[in-house]
Amino acid sequence: MLRLVRAGSCSPGHRRHIDVFVKLPTGGRDVRILSTSCVKCHNEKGDDSDSAPLKTGLTSRQALLSSRRRPLSPLERISSLLPQDALSPEVMQLREQTQQSEEDSGLQNEQNLSEQPAGQMEHPGVDTEEEVMPKEDDSDSHRSAEAASNGPSSATLPNERLLTEGEMLLAEYRKKNCVEFRKMFRLQTGKCMHSNWGMIRHGDIVGRPAGCYLKTSTGTPILMRRPSLEEYTLYMERNPAILHPKDAAALLMMMDVTEGDHVLESGSGSGAMSLFLSRAVGSRGRVLSVDVRKDHYSRAMQNYKNWRTVWGLRRGDEWPDNVEFHNTDICTASWLLAGRGFNGIVLDLINPHLALPSVIPHLHPGGVCAVNLVNISQVIDLLEGVRCFSLPLLCERIIEVPARDWVVAPGFKKGGGYVTRKTKIPDGSRSDDDGNASDRADEEEQLGFGSIPYVAKPHPRQMSHTVFLLFFAAFLVKLRKIVD
Repeated sequence: MLRLVRAGSCSPGHRRHIDVFVKLPTGGRDVRILSTSCVKCHNEKGDDSDSAPLKTGLTSRQALLSSRRRPLSPLERISSLLPQDALSPEVMQLREQTQQSEEDSGLQNEQNLSEQPAGQMEHPGVDTEEEVMPKEDDSDSHRSAEAASNGPSSATLPNERLLTEGEMLLAEYRKKNCVEFRKMFRLQTGKCMHSNWGMIRHGDIVGRPAGCYLKTSTGTPILMRRPSLEEYTLYMERNPAILHPKDAAALLMMMDVTEGDHVLESGSGSGAMSLFLSRAVGSRGRVLSVDVRKDHYSRAMQNYKNWRTVWGLRRGDEWPDNVEFHNTDICTASWLLAGRGFNGIVLDLINPHLALPSVIPHLHPGGVCAVNLVNISQVIDLLEGVRCFSLPLLCERIIEVPARDWVVAPGFKKGGGYVTRKTKIPDGSRSDDDGNASDRADEEEQLGFGSIPYVAKPHPRQMSHTVFLLFFAAFLVKLRKIVD
């Protein structure tokens, strides 16, 4: 005899009913376990009519017990649908053990429920279809704790300042000692930093300490930090090619620029050398920067203003306003140079020998005129101009400043772990490999200083300004003014 039974199953957020055909025996009492509740079917002999509707609702106590019941294995699911006389002794023993464990857990749950206040318990005789839902407070507290751990942190060190809106930041992603992505941007409300590795909202960056890692929308960790002046000049907007920081440092050393000096720069470009000179002369010095092109003049002045703004947000102090930009030709700017004297002169021009007669008279005796040139032909023209104009200049040095990146990393094995230095073992003290396996494992866990060899080699991606076949070489010429 078959009977249609409707069994209800509850899950978080929705309920459903399943219609199942249950085979009823001719007499007695049979129990069929469907989902997480028991369906009890009663049928007397000779009764072919349908019985009363079956109760499928669960009380709060039964719901708690059923929710804590462990999931059935495939063997238990199949055996529960078979009559007992068809089961093997092993399956019967497993069923008895399962029932005994469920009874013990049920007694424990009964005791826990009896200890609750009466207002929090439902009447056991009342059927209900309501499900015991998890508390939302726990999930909210978990989210808030997670947000606090990932949220902005307060400054803990003296004079430490957190990232604020309007600052310039440098986003960087490295993979296997190689910079795969680097981008400089300004923090602005409502904007996002986009890349091939995902995007990060600017609002998630504000209030965090510099040098922190943030994950993009794709889960890639990106390092967020403040750019140095060197990095700012490399990644700022520019029209002409900039003077590389390594060459700028060499020029500053040639001229021996100190705080309080007055320096003349001809060829502002994008403003990189103007920024380095501004920091070198300090608040008591002055820099006069001249460029004949209007677009170069505007770009250099804008980059200088942007850096001053960024510096004020970063440090809280004002960057000295000690650079004076002019858009004119240095060869015909006698009105601009009249009455001025300079401790050093920097020339970054295509034909610097044409500007020497105009600027050298304003250079202090013993001062240095440093010239940045692209190729050796310009160096020859410069020296020929000094000879033809009979200028009181002494060429002291002509140098090229190379820069080559290197990779220095510990040696790794293919299977993982560090490569260790092998020590020579005398023949008499050698033993079996199996006996020393544990000793070697202990030694790898406790590797002392100098026990790991390192691999040093040139970086496969050279970023230097003077690498041949990639960039033009820069030649720096040091001319010192002498007195006859």
